[in-house]
Amino acid sequence: MAVTGIIAFIQPFSIEIIGLHALTGFLFIGVVVGHIFNNSVALKKYIKSPVVLGVIGVTIFTTLLFYYQPAPIKKILGLSGNLGPALDLFEMDEKGMTYRYSPDPGYKMLIDLRTGPAYDLKNPPRLAVWLENQSFYHIKTLYVSDTPDIREQLPYWAFKVKGWEKAQKEAEEKNLSLEDSVDAVSEATANGSFDPADYILPTEQNASMPYRVMIEVNQPNDPSSKLDDQPSLVYEVEVDNYDPYTFQLLELVGFPVLEKDTEKEEWYLSYADESIESAFEIVDSVLLQIDRAVDKSFFKSTTSP
Repeated sequence: MAVTGIIAFIQPFSIEIIGLHALTGFLFIGVVVGHIFNNSVALKKYIKSPVVLGVIGVTIFTTLLFYYQPAPIKKILGLSGNLGPALDLFEMDEKGMTYRYSPDPGYKMLIDLRTGPAYDLKNPPRLAVWLENQSFYHIKTLYVSDTPDIREQLPYWAFKVKGWEKAQKEAEEKNLSLEDSVDAVSEATANGSFDPADYILPTEQNASMPYRVMIEVNQPNDPSSKLDDQPSLVYEVEVDNYDPYTFQLLELVGFPVLEKDTEKEEWYLSYADESIESAFEIVDSVLLQIDRAVDKSFFKSTTSP
């Protein structure tokens, strides 16, 4: 267990090493049970010893400590070369944000967000990255800031996710699969699939459906000369596997506004006018890079715009 534990900490994720470590753990449990059974008479004499009670207390404390992982423990784990089998990796510093998403060994998505002069590293802006189909339906959230106020600070993303969560709940109540409930949600449009694989890694060229990569960013408590608090800004780019590009820039499309004339909650994007000032300078640029090496016979040769 010691050897596999050290290897798993130092090296990148390996299912073989993690599997060996887990199996060794089960073997270790068996040895402990056998030891207790074989020495039960002698162990009964020590059970009331202060040393034994102290060891039990330390074991419980360290178990809780490692399970909940406070900041010092996370900092130690951050030194590990084992990032786990995660599909994505998010990094952020004063220069910007880097997000990597690889749902397949032959498909790599990179979002490189460069920060502007209004970006505050000590109080970083709230951020959400998600995929959306041509019918403006949320497909998958790739990343969202882990803060309690995230839905208030990013209302457009929250509105999109709310519709997705409603569709999921309705499907569960009817004991339907997600695909069975798509027609009711997407009105049977040609871009109605909610499976990210249908957009990112389509099995056939004719089945390839365009989708959007969306980013919403908001710096809390950032007034302008005309607003007490500037709204979030939304950036997007359309990705079409039928006519692929390796590099694409996300463009600013507006800020979310609540439609007040409808009974249901509806958000739309309004043109960012002169009331927006420093919020324009939170993000300098956002570059999307997609490496499609999964099936070169399917995709056309990638070119840069």
